[in-house]
Amino acid sequence: MSSNPVAETVASLMPRAKAELTELVAFKSVADFDQFPRSESEAAANWITAALRAEGFEDVALLETPDGTQSVYGCLPGPEGARTVLLYAHYDVQPPLDEAGWTTPPFELTERDGRWYGRGTADCKGGFIMHLLALRALKANGGVPVHVKMIVEGSEEQGTGGLERYAEQHPDLLTADTVVIGDAGNFRVGLPTVTSTLRGMTMMRVKIDTLEGNLHSGQFGGAAPDALGALIRVLDSLRAEDGSTTVDGLTGEARWEGLQYDEEQFRQDAKVLDGVGLIGSGTVADRIWARPAVTVLGIDCPPVVGATPSVQASARALISLRVPPGVDAAEATKLLQAHLEAHTPWGARVSTEQIGQGQPFSADTTSPAYAAMAEAMAVAYPGQEMQYAGQGGSIPLCNTLASLYPDAEILLIGLSEPEAQIHAVNESVSPEELERLAVAEALFLRNYAAS
Repeated sequence: MSSNPVAETVASLMPRAKAELTELVAFKSVADFDQFPRSESEAAANWITAALRAEGFEDVALLETPDGTQSVYGCLPGPEGARTVLLYAHYDVQPPLDEAGWTTPPFELTERDGRWYGRGTADCKGGFIMHLLALRALKANGGVPVHVKMIVEGSEEQGTGGLERYAEQHPDLLTADTVVIGDAGNFRVGLPTVTSTLRGMTMMRVKIDTLEGNLHSGQFGGAAPDALGALIRVLDSLRAEDGSTTVDGLTGEARWEGLQYDEEQFRQDAKVLDGVGLIGSGTVADRIWARPAVTVLGIDCPPVVGATPSVQASARALISLRVPPGVDAAEATKLLQAHLEAHTPWGARVSTEQIGQGQPFSADTTSPAYAAMAEAMAVAYPGQEMQYAGQGGSIPLCNTLASLYPDAEILLIGLSEPEAQIHAVNESVSPEELERLAVAEALFLRNYAAS
C-alpha cells in the first residue's frame, strides 16, 4: 500500500483490531435462541455499545427490534453542515455447523497461514472493526469530516426482519445522505470491489402428511403413501435436469452484463469435487447473481443410524429461494408456495410456512458516492481499478433503506471474499483486506465530504 498518513495509522492500529475482533468473535451470537443462548447475543451487543461510547458516539442505544433481538445504534457528530453517512454491520453470526470440521475452535480467533479464523471474522464482526479502524484513522489525521451514524444489526443472518421493521417504525433514525454496508466483499483478495446488486431471499418450511402414524414397510409398503417419498418428489420438482431452478411462473433467463466469473476459478472457490459438474445454464455470473436459486437447507426425517423399516407418516423440509433483482420477493414467495402445493403427489396433505423474506437490491453506480469510493480504493489498492460485482446473498435492510430514503446513495463493501468461506466451516478474514478496506473507507469519507 502506498504510504500516506491514513494508511500508516491504520497499519499501527491492526494489533488493537486483532485483539478487539478476538473478543467479539468469542461471543456465540447466533440469533437462533433455540440453538444458542440469548445471553451470548446480548453480551455481544453490550460489547459493541461500550465500543461506540468509547469512540465518542452519542445517543448510543440498544434497540429492541420486533423480532426479539437487539441492534446497536450510535451517532458521531461531524462538522456543522456536513453530510451524514450511515455505516452498517451485523454482529449476529451463522451457527458453526459441524464443529468437528473446524481446524480450530469456531469461537476462538486463531491466526493461521496469514489469515484470522473464527465464526464472524469476515461476516460480519470484522465489518464492524473495519468501520472503527476507518474512523480512528480519520480522528488521528484531522478528524472525521462527516456526521456518522452506526447501526449494528443483531439478526441479519436469520432473515427475521427485526431491524427493517424497526426502521420503518422510526424512519428518522437512520436518515443519511449515503449508506456504507460493510457486509459484502471483494470479488477476490486484492481486487477492490463494490457490490452493485443483491439477490433477495424467501425461506419456507413445507410439511407433508400422509398417514396417522408410521407403518411397517413390509406389511403396508407399496400401497401406503410415503410422506418422505412425496417430499422428495416435491423437492425434485424445484430443479430441471441440468439443476436450474424451476419454480412455476418464476423466470430464470436473466443475464449478468458486468464482471464475469471464470468457471474454473468458481470451481476452485466453491471447492467442487473433481468430476462433479456445475448446475444450471448460462455464465456463472448469470447463475449466481442474476437468476433465482433454490436450496434445500434441511429435511426432518429419520437419520440413517437407528432407522426402522417403516413407511413415514410425515416429513418436513426448509427451503431457501434466492430472488434476483427485478423480481418482487413477495410474489416469488407466492409462486414458491403455489408450486409446492401443485407438485405434491398422491393427494398428500401439504402445508407451508414462510419464515423469512428480503427483497433484492440494485444500486445506482453513477452517483457521486461511487466516484468517491473509486478514488479511495485506487489509493488503498495501488494499481487496481474498482470493480462492480453482484452478490448472490441477501441483505434485506438494503431495500428497506432504499425505500425509506430514496435519495440516499448505498454502497456495499466488506471482507467476505471467496477465501473467507463465510457460512461454512473454517471461516476466516484476511487481515490485509481488513487493513486496506479500512483505509479505503476512511479515504472515501474524506473524499465524499469534499465532493
